[in-house]
Amino acid sequence: MENKHIIINVGRQLGSGGHDIARMLALDFNAKYYDKEILNLAAKESGFSEKIFEQNDEKKGFIRGLFSMTTPHVSGAYESGFSQENLFKFQSDAIRKAAQKSSCVFVGRCADYVLRDFENVVNIFITASMHDRVQQILNKQNVTPPEAKRMILQAEGKRASYYNYYTGKKWGHAESYDLCVNTSILGMVETEKMIAEFIRKKFDL
Repeated sequence: MENKHIIINVGRQLGSGGHDIARMLALDFNAKYYDKEILNLAAKESGFSEKIFEQNDEKKGFIRGLFSMTTPHVSGAYESGFSQENLFKFQSDAIRKAAQKSSCVFVGRCADYVLRDFENVVNIFITASMHDRVQQILNKQNVTPPEAKRMILQAEGKRASYYNYYTGKKWGHAESYDLCVNTSILGMVETEKMIAEFIRKKFDL
């Protein structure tokens, strides 16, 4: 079953458990897991510092961000014509190369769009109630509930802007994915099991 080459792309709301579910899916399907790991691959692909990719991860307006930075690797990138489109291209190339080699689970970074022409691809979106997402943030960071909610809304605004700009689709809208799931209903473990069963049926595994 796990020998079939499959690609699982996971979009996620902040605090929804999307990262954990993606890791579980990678284990279930003997697939490589790529979240921030793709930034390292993109850095190697481009020859630029990984810090550039980290500081602008899933953000629009990379060019504007460069003007506030004075570190040598950033100014060098600017002088060589580096732009947000270059950043996206390097990252996309890294995603495609990884997907060609083995089964993969990608978290975010428009991987569903980048790999739209690949076979055996499934696109999942993970959501949860705002209450549960706020609790997830509170469990990890020393902030107040209003601060946690503000963090979520700001982060998701940036993700949506990035995704919508590059894909021409709507981040988080059901028509952009094969399956959208609310982890608040079944919890992360049972939600992952349900998604895994959906994938097995989709690909006749």
